[in-house]
Formats: sequence, structure tokens, C-alpha cells
Amino acid sequence: MLKHLPNMITSLNLLCGTVAILFTVSGDLIVAAVFVILGIIFDFFDGMVARSLKLQSAIGVQLDSLADMVTFGVVPGLVMVQMLQLSFFGEIRPLTDVFSSKAWNVMGERYYMLIGLLIVVASAYRLAKFNIDKRQTNHFIGLPTPANALLILSLPMIFEFQYSPLLEELFFNKWFLIGLTLLSCFLLNAEINLFAFKFKTWDLKSNLKRYLFAGICLVLLITLKFMAIPVMLLLYILISLIWPDKD
Repeated sequence: MLKHLPNMITSLNLLCGTVAILFTVSGDLIVAAVFVILGIIFDFFDGMVARSLKLQSAIGVQLDSLADMVTFGVVPGLVMVQMLQLSFFGEIRPLTDVFSSKAWNVMGERYYMLIGLLIVVASAYRLAKFNIDKRQTNHFIGLPTPANALLILSLPMIFEFQYSPLLEELFFNKWFLIGLTLLSCFLLNAEINLFAFKFKTWDLKSNLKRYLFAGICLVLLITLKFMAIPVMLLLYILISLIWPDKD
């Protein structure tokens, strides 16, 4: 039973992603974001448990990528489609209604919403590269899919819980959302070395950067709440560039 524990945790990530898709399609982006955050937690602990108990397996690697594709690839892509729907048409409706044959015939402009699905493609390519790239054992090359998903999902959470007219004007500007989509796709597959938040040991010396980053993130979350998420991701990239890992 114990040998299956990491895969069971990974399966919970997959389950969270599947539920998040259902809520995203129906238009409830906040609940979808909650399940994605739960998926991130499970994704963090499945690897930790596997390393701690020395239970890494080939099937575990593949299952982890498949789960990540659903939770951190499909969901943020669909969320961006919904955000673009709101930007273009001023409302969020269930995607089953939006993409009905009648809606397509009446308003072909809805094709523009599909730009958000580029995130799904870029995430799939990033995960495929990760599986065969031997350089990414101790660090990442390109933005990890969970971080990218958190960036995209932070938009509806910030708007819902920290609303301001300025944020509404920014977040629902179609050019901002299209630009963010393209930036997201670029960062996922950019040749940028980013440190991995993996603890091989718990000592301070070898994990100083990770503890420092975690502490700063905690302060940012307390002070800025959901608006801290984009700041944290920018900080993550900057620290990785300024303070690279030594392989």
C-alpha cells in the first residue's frame, strides 16, 4: 500500500484538475482556482513523498506529467478563454452555450477567445520537453506549469477579492489578456534557468535561497493578498537569474 502513496497523491492532483475544468467551463473561476491551488499542493507533496520514501517510478513520472497537463495546462487555458469572453462580450457564460452552433453563426468574433488555448499547447510542449531534458534534474528551464497556472488563475481571484476600477479596466482589456497569453507561452518554454522548490535536505545552508524566497512570499501574501501572486512570480524569476543554482 505504501508504495502506491505517491501515485495516489498525484491522482488527487489529477482529480482536482478535472473538477477545476468543470467549474471553469460553467463559469465559476473562483472555485476552479481553489481546486488548482489544491492541485499545486498535491503536486508538491507527491514528489516529496516519493523522494523521501525512495518510491520514484517510471509510471509515477508519466502520471505526474499527465496530471500536470490537466490541472496546470488545460485549466489555465480555459480560464483565459473565459477571461477573453468577459473582455469581448462583458459577461461570462458557460462555454457550452458560447460555442453552440447558433452562437458561432451569429457572432464569429468568438473565435478570438480561442487564443487562450495557446496556453494549453505551450504547457503540453513544456511538459514534454521536461520529460526528456536531462538538464532539468536540479532546476527548471522555463516557467514550471504550476507557477504559470497560478499566474493566470490569480486574475479572477484578484478581481473578485481586491476589486478596483483600475484593475477591472486592466484585467478585462483584450490586448492585455492576449499579451499575457503570449507572454505565458514564451515563459513556459524560454531557455531561462529557474531554481526548483525541491528540498533534498532541510539544512539552512543548502536551502538558503528557498527559505528566503518562502519567507518573502509569506510576507507578500499577508500584505498584498492575491495581488502578491504576480509579484511572487516576478521575484522568482529575478532571484533565479541573479542567484543561479550550482549543479
